[in-house]
Amino acid sequence: MSEVDADGYLRDVESWTREHATRMAAGYGVELSADHWKIVEAARGFYKKTGISPTMRPLVTLARQLDPQLGNSITLAKLFTSQTTKVVAQISGIPKPSDCL
Repeated sequence: MSEVDADGYLRDVESWTREHATRMAAGYGVELSADHWKIVEAARGFYKKTGISPTMRPLVTLARQLDPQLGNSITLAKLFTSQTTKVVAQISGIPKPSDCL
């Protein structure tokens, strides 16, 4: 397993791989589909551009830009569990979002 911190976030964003994402997702009972990968790549792109892990509002906006049917918090929760931003960040290999306790 890739090196993660005590909260399950990847220590080195650059060491992320699709295999890491698949393993992290499996830990949450999530099997990554094409829609999941769209969100993962969007979250990674947002982080690379801004240096910030997306919280729920930016994540919903990103998802809506990719596919209007994905662009709401309920759909994202169905894809990534009710801990959406945490799980997206962990699967995406980016730091803990500020809206995670």
